[in-house]
Amino acid sequence: MPEATGRAPQPAVPGLDDFDARPGSIMSLLRTFVGLHMRDLGGWIAVAHLVALLEQTGAPATTVRSAVSRAKAKGLLRPQRREDVAGYALSPGVVAMLERGDATIYSYRRHPVSDGWCLISFSVPEDRRAERYRLRRLLAQLGCGTVADGLAVAPQPLAGGLQTHLREAGLGEWVTVFEQAALRPDGSLAAACARWWDLDMTAGLHRAFIARHRGLAERLASGGRSVTGSPVISPQEAFAAHLRIVDDWRPIPYRDPGLSREALPADWPGDESAALFRELHERLGPPAAQHVVHTTRSQIGRARP
Repeated sequence: MPEATGRAPQPAVPGLDDFDARPGSIMSLLRTFVGLHMRDLGGWIAVAHLVALLEQTGAPATTVRSAVSRAKAKGLLRPQRREDVAGYALSPGVVAMLERGDATIYSYRRHPVSDGWCLISFSVPEDRRAERYRLRRLLAQLGCGTVADGLAVAPQPLAGGLQTHLREAGLGEWVTVFEQAALRPDGSLAAACARWWDLDMTAGLHRAFIARHRGLAERLASGGRSVTGSPVISPQEAFAAHLRIVDDWRPIPYRDPGLSREALPADWPGDESAALFRELHERLGPPAAQHVVHTTRSQIGRARP
């Protein structure tokens, strides 16, 4: 996606990533909207258009405005008027965060054992319990397994992203990352990974995604039109559905580190859910983007306060 401006990329804002927003909540949907559409709109949107579009997900306008205020307080958006129209622009550094998110969300892949592993050693003083809790929680949210107290593990290709996230969360000083580690567990790799990762929880996320969205994929696969010849899904419906689908999927490729097949249970559902996400994203993404552009361009007069 294009950058919000023609300037050189800004460094990401420390702590701006938010892995705790519950998928489906208006705050999470707003963040997903920003990631999907704001860069294609030139990094700015009128307040009225932002509220109107998020209302199409079923959220009341008051709830949307409250979420926008929280996003502003967190540094995701900043108020900016254009041609006497009240709006919000991406804050400096947000584009870097969004591009990093794109690389994870839309590039779900498995990491062969030959890629190697990284080990994350951490030690936080006893009087810094809040930081220790945040660190452990963030490591889990980023797909790390727990080998022992103070020692986490992840596939080697994740090392760079892990260090970036930890540094920007203000937790880097407590962490040392060892790269290109060779794992030699006592027993099978699959048994070791089952101890180190909560694979049941991650598999549950994949299965829940499949259960929620497989019906829409089947509906769209029916040919794209109803028996009357009208579209199976309108542009507005495509926008709302696509936003919710990406929002549901967004935390999963962070939680799932992309372990190799030999490290996973035989009935692992990750590949099926990833294929379903790709199918729905490819089908719904273009009409959803067109709907956003049409809404923001055709209603500019209504955007004035």
